[in-house]
Amino acid sequence: MRTNGKKGWSYVTGEKGRNRVRTFAHPATGVLYLEVRENGHKTRVSLGHRDHDVAKAKADELAARLRHAVAQGPPDPTLGSLITEYLHDVTPTKGESKQGHDRRAGQMFTQYFGTQRAAMLNRRDWDSFIAWRRRSGDKRTNATPMRIVGPRVITYDLKFLHGVLNWATTVRTPTGHFLLERNPLKGSPWPRVTTVQRPICTAAQYHALRSIAPAVHPLADLALLLAHETGHRIGSVRQLRWDDVDDAEGMVRWRGCRDKMGHDHRTPLTDVVREALRQRCAVSPGSAWVFPSASDPTVPVSRSLVRDWWRELEERAGLAPEPGRGWHALRRTFATELKGLPLRDLMALGGWQSPLTLTMCYTAADPATQRLALAKRGILTAHGLATDTVTDTPARIPEQEHPAQGS
Repeated sequence: MRTNGKKGWSYVTGEKGRNRVRTFAHPATGVLYLEVRENGHKTRVSLGHRDHDVAKAKADELAARLRHAVAQGPPDPTLGSLITEYLHDVTPTKGESKQGHDRRAGQMFTQYFGTQRAAMLNRRDWDSFIAWRRRSGDKRTNATPMRIVGPRVITYDLKFLHGVLNWATTVRTPTGHFLLERNPLKGSPWPRVTTVQRPICTAAQYHALRSIAPAVHPLADLALLLAHETGHRIGSVRQLRWDDVDDAEGMVRWRGCRDKMGHDHRTPLTDVVREALRQRCAVSPGSAWVFPSASDPTVPVSRSLVRDWWRELEERAGLAPEPGRGWHALRRTFATELKGLPLRDLMALGGWQSPLTLTMCYTAADPATQRLALAKRGILTAHGLATDTVTDTPARIPEQEHPAQGS
């Protein structure tokens, strides 16, 4: 392939990712160069002349030699074989939930791409999988049959695929070759999330849930209280240990090993939470976990069980299901109700590390705050202080009457 663009003459031959060779002219001097990528590294060599035909012949010759070398080397792995190795080497180092997703995603990609050479994946394969994934529905155990999956779920699956391909570019075979020279899907666009639903749990909904929580499970009411009063993820709440709770100081430690972001920090507890924890500790002596599993007290309650609690809580409370609500709605409620605090204090209380994430994803606009702001503005305006306060400029002075010119 020959080009004569703004950067000057160039010629490309061979197959991308295997034996691609490029020869081009230096834009200033016109001297020809030869460029080839080997083992992930790009190499350029000056040919020392300006003869395009000779340079093209040299590029074709080098591409042929590289094609022969590739043919003599190990065959390109299929995506299915890479996934098998990744599940064996990398997946066991992850948490329980991530391991489950890796296995489900690995099965999906093996089913869809299993016998295809990983190095030959391209944008069409990427787009076709996204379309197929939308039609295939939820793959989780006990999920609603043929439940439609959105862009965020598909992106989660595709990130597993990227993880496999990126890992393969760092692992060498016994012959010294990388499993993959490059990630062929690097730069492919993620499915677009057109609408993001992040509802909060209103005060009325929260009280309705708590009123029936003891009937759902003895620990469901405590989980609701802790999630509402501390603003932390239910994954961190359910994995609290009694040695994390300091009743004397009224503090709780959130361990980084049980936090999604790995953030180890301490926050104060409200009096109502301290009293609820004292009562719970009195009826469950000897357990290391605040929320122990009924089947195995040496581990905390499972993520799936806590998820089932929420579904039953909503059903018994008579709340219509709302996309995006769940336990995380309590974390958004916490951020929204306390958004008047200094940003640093609110981040410390809820365990947020990014102010952008806190303000864009958790704090919600609400009529009460807006009415308060308008009322404050009305008071300032009535006293003629609004302009001075907001813009720090003098209030407008009425124009003086001047005698008509020429009078």
